[in-house]
Parts: sequence; C-alpha cells; structure tokens
Amino acid sequence: MPSRKSFRLEQLGPGWERPGLVAGVDEAGRGPLAGPVLAAAVILDELHPIRGLADSKTLSPRRRERLADEIRAHALCCAVASASVEEIDRLNILQATLLAMRRAVDGLRLLPARVVVDGNRVPLLRMPAAAIVKGDAKVAAISAASILAKVERDRLCGELHERFPAYGFAAHKGYPTADHLAALRAHGPCAAHRRSYAPVRAALEGRT
Repeated sequence: MPSRKSFRLEQLGPGWERPGLVAGVDEAGRGPLAGPVLAAAVILDELHPIRGLADSKTLSPRRRERLADEIRAHALCCAVASASVEEIDRLNILQATLLAMRRAVDGLRLLPARVVVDGNRVPLLRMPAAAIVKGDAKVAAISAASILAKVERDRLCGELHERFPAYGFAAHKGYPTADHLAALRAHGPCAAHRRSYAPVRAALEGRT
C-alpha cells in the first residue's frame, strides 16, 4: 500500500498530473448514534507545509487541536460542513455523508481543479473527483480535512453533553459504547439521536 511519500496523484489516471488546486475531503461521525455527520475540505499551501499531518484517528486530542489551528492559519482555504440528524434519518448515513462533503467543497473560498476524498465513494461535484481508500494516511490534504472534521465534531459533542448530560457525549462522542447504550436504555433517545440507527430504534421501541 502506498505511503504518503510514495503516493502521487498522477497514479489516479489521466489528467491528475496537470497543475491546479487540489482539495482533500474527509468526514467525521458516520458511526455514532447521535449528532450530525461532518465533512471538511482543505486546499493546502505548498509553500507553507504543515508538519505532522496524519489520519486524525492516530493523533491525540491535543495534537489534533494544535494541527487544526495550523491548518486554519496556513492552508490556502478550508471549510467544514455538516448534514443534520434529520437528513441522516431521511437520506441514510452514506447519502448524508456525501451531502456534507459536497457542502464542504462548495464552502471553499477558492475553487479547486480536482478533489480527492477519503474512502471509496465521491460526492457529486462540479469538478473531477477521486476516492482514495485510506487516503487520510496517504494524502496530506485529506489528512488535514480529517483533522478539521474530527476536531469540529468533538466540539459539537461537547455541546451535546451540556444539553443532554445524562448520555455522556463528552466521553464517547456518540459512539455505541456500553455506557452510551446503558444511558439509551435508561433514558430513551434524546433529540440528538439518529432514529434510523438500530440501537436507537430499539431503545425507542422499548419505551413505547
């Protein structure tokens, strides 16, 4: 599997070797039972490289916060967007994630010539786009997007914790941990829970 040092965008096929701005895109929050799914898009500045970019899941929260500050300060532009709990329940999580990604790209101040997305699916965009499996470990711009999306979603989970302290969102970030599932059974779903997810449906049905 190519490392970041060995991976080149021209490996994606004809046209990817041409110059032009390239945006990296990644998401955060597909697996949790609550809260929106977020996506970030980042166009890095080749003249101001950021050291230490990596898949956000491999970084400590403090390191992610510091890198997020650097990305916002030194990237050519970046944007974070979301799809709501209601959109997740109506569309399904995949389509909601692609919607959040498209909104993030549309939110960029500069128009990229091409877009690279972590994973194996790309949103419908105005410009050429390619999906790269494990792209957050191979392409710096995707790593930067993964960091911004994760930091922003963690911040939102802190807000959810303040609104709904009984569920422990600050600790589990909405993922189906044992403590979260126990809280669901004890209190039922709150307004932030995704009703289309099986554990939430089960908790809701158990209280009707």
